[in-house]
Amino acid sequence: MIPRTIAIDGPSASGKSTVGELLARRLGYLYFDTGVMYRALTHAILRAGIAVGDESAVSALSERVHIDVLPLTVSDGRQNTILLDGADVTQRLRDRAIDANVSAVSAYPRVRAAMVRQQRVIGGRGDVVMIGRDIGTVVLPHADLKVFLTASEEERARRRHRENCARGDLTPYADVLVALRQRDAQDSTRATAPLRAADDAHVIDTELMDANTVVATICSLWT
Repeated sequence: MIPRTIAIDGPSASGKSTVGELLARRLGYLYFDTGVMYRALTHAILRAGIAVGDESAVSALSERVHIDVLPLTVSDGRQNTILLDGADVTQRLRDRAIDANVSAVSAYPRVRAAMVRQQRVIGGRGDVVMIGRDIGTVVLPHADLKVFLTASEEERARRRHRENCARGDLTPYADVLVALRQRDAQDSTRATAPLRAADDAHVIDTELMDANTVVATICSLWT
């Protein structure tokens, strides 16, 4: 039986986004990268003029806003549609200011708790491929299928470097590798919902696999 809720976790550039989107398309499911919720919240914080370092104010706002993720409504290259208090903010969430502040916002315990509550509502609808760093362990601990993607630091940095170059970002590979290692350390050692594979997750090393092969591997788990 095809699982109705699929959780895909893993570190940066392990292939979660590409694999998750391809899998969701194959199944006709909603593709939901939970990181967009934190980006939407960060957008709301910056728009409101709240200092990102003000944990109390940031946390309070996270408990007031409503964020939803829906299937595609516009054919403009987006993966899905993100609504912030009913307004479509999908195309505003890749600003550099959000890039620079989203990690700090997502580290606050009350923020994570507020976002997890909303993520579970979306997951509860079923027919969803949800990706992140704590889906199988925290957000959807009872997901029908849990997958954890991994690859070496060097390979993941190469992937991220290629992606950056394609967007015109010429940050040297060495700097990308350093940043990736720092993000890995931050994600795996944070007190709230650290990055780790769930005990019942299927761990897939994507080092030598292209995205379609990874998707086929995941599909083989229920066929």
